[in-house]
Amino acid sequence: MKQREELENAGKRILVYAKTELTLSMRFLSAALDRLPYRMDLRTRSIGTDGAEILFHPSWLLATFVEHPIRLNRAYLHMLMHCLFRHMYGAPAHKNEEMWDLSCDIAAESVLDSMKGKAVQQVMSDFREETYRVLTEKLGVLTAEKLYRYFSERVSGRGPEGEPEEDPAAFRDLAERLTKEFHVCDHSFWDREERKDPVQPPAMELPRILREKEWEKTAKRVRTEMETFGKEAGRDGELLERVLRFSCRERPLYREFLEHLAVLRETAETDPDSFDYGYYYYGLERYGNMPLIEENELREVRKVEELVIAIDTSASCQAVLVQSFLNETASVLSEKGSFFRKVRIHLIECDDRVRKDTLLESPEELMKMADGFMVHGGGGTDFRPVFRHVQMLREQGELRDLRGLIYFTDGYGVFPERATDYETAFVFREDQDYEDAKVPDWALKLYLQREEL
Repeated sequence: MKQREELENAGKRILVYAKTELTLSMRFLSAALDRLPYRMDLRTRSIGTDGAEILFHPSWLLATFVEHPIRLNRAYLHMLMHCLFRHMYGAPAHKNEEMWDLSCDIAAESVLDSMKGKAVQQVMSDFREETYRVLTEKLGVLTAEKLYRYFSERVSGRGPEGEPEEDPAAFRDLAERLTKEFHVCDHSFWDREERKDPVQPPAMELPRILREKEWEKTAKRVRTEMETFGKEAGRDGELLERVLRFSCRERPLYREFLEHLAVLRETAETDPDSFDYGYYYYGLERYGNMPLIEENELREVRKVEELVIAIDTSASCQAVLVQSFLNETASVLSEKGSFFRKVRIHLIECDDRVRKDTLLESPEELMKMADGFMVHGGGGTDFRPVFRHVQMLREQGELRDLRGLIYFTDGYGVFPERATDYETAFVFREDQDYEDAKVPDWALKLYLQREEL
């Protein structure tokens, strides 16, 4: 017992030393580094975390500290990245566990390899450098979610959008090599859905949910600290800030926003919710074929009446993304009778000026427009012409009861400064590069996931 105590205390002292080095090198991470206590756990042969604490094997820890102290610092920071990005909680449904682990490791290591501090800096292998180059060209910022989708397509043989099919066996060989290159810590402590007790009461899930929420708050605090420390954070945290920007944002649902744009109107249809069948059947029983009350012939419903959909047709927005966005929008607005039979939807295409304005007056026209949509434009991006065009339509009486404007874009352009008196949302595709930092405070930012498109 005494020997075990001594081993655990020695391991904790080593990890405190590593934490001190990292804190002195990257002060903006101090709050996050303080979140993880340490515990010896002989179930692991190396080191790992479950989001609540760091669990270590003393032999591995001592050997690594003596022979490769920078490797230990990197392992510590690697686990911290998993926590800040909440990798142990964010695995997609029906996941390939090995592929998810690989995606998380590459995402974490890409951030570490972008840092210049002496506490973590090491020479990159040619293979690792080439991997980053290829993946960044295809995916932009390397998040675990984007990497997992990309790898899943390749392992299935489908290939990413617009690329030829690949040999799954060849990719599996590459995935094995990538795993050897990027594996750092033990993921066996992660919260795996398939390992949960099926009869476990829901209350047992609370600590896991709270831990995830706490790490989300910590990630937001790290972003704030990075702004405070300025140049120091810029040197070591530029890529970290970009990844945190992806993972920390609030994510209003696109479908909920479209429902919010609906207006209350009476339509010529029966309203069973306001109909009392008791009086109806009493009349039939008491007087024969003579009900005392009949169904209301008018019903109040919320549906979309007027809407503007703007499409960024600059060179940076790919046609296939615009097509996907329109199909999703048409699908949402057409289901469950979301339209009045008579509607006014202006579909505006704009890059640095308005290229085309198409008026749609029925759900069928919107669905038809979504299929085979062709982009007009391709220049730079200026969002202001669309808002001037909409104001002109309102002054001319073309738009009398406009509830909202939806602008699909990658965010690279000039935003209007003046707030609108109708709802405005800029919509971004989450798994593509975009710039949402300059979206004005009065506008809403929405993010479409790949699965929605």
